[in-house]
Amino acid sequence: MICVSVYEPTVETCLDALSGLNFAEVRIDAIVHGAVDDMRKIFCRPLTLIATFRPEGPADARGCIPGNDTRKELLLAAIDAGASYVDIEAGSDGAYRAQIVARARLRGCKVIVSSHNFYETPDTGELVAIASRCFDEGADIAKIACMVNADRDKICLLGLLGRQDFNGRTVVIGMGKKGRITRVAAPLLGSPFTYASLSDGKETADGQIDALTLGHILKALRDG
Repeated sequence: MICVSVYEPTVETCLDALSGLNFAEVRIDAIVHGAVDDMRKIFCRPLTLIATFRPEGPADARGCIPGNDTRKELLLAAIDAGASYVDIEAGSDGAYRAQIVARARLRGCKVIVSSHNFYETPDTGELVAIASRCFDEGADIAKIACMVNADRDKICLLGLLGRQDFNGRTVVIGMGKKGRITRVAAPLLGSPFTYASLSDGKETADGQIDALTLGHILKALRDG
């Protein structure tokens, strides 16, 4: 299953981008001056949508940053409006995380707890610990995204899917050009879905493949 990551600056362009899609991640942090009413307009649509509001940068991925109240307010509004998933960062502030997880449980919204390493891929032991931490923090799905610098990095990431306790509920992503193969292989090996860009030039992460191309590749591999 392919989730298209939508990163648009206005509600109008976001809704246009969602037209024709079945499954998408809406990057709320991209919407300039996003408001609660905007979340209602977007997440009331009869689509499978992930509500995501990333911190300002990888060094601030803690949840307890200036503007965190706004992030929480908009994510809660997205959940109330009908988001199928909400994505929060691993290691985020406990009170912040608890409120979002509790509201998600109340509304039947699944929780993705995500960990991003924009510089390298840790070794297998650390990756297992990171994924376990995601589940300890309330994840229905753990998302592990790491920069791939060498072939061993791809093997370490995809190896997580070989663990019975992680398979089917862990999304692994190798970022960067060298990690592109993981975006193809992971959903074939037990990752519940993979991420793609809306089109060429609309990438939201390094190494992301556009949805049309990725769809053709996965179909060819499955049919073969």
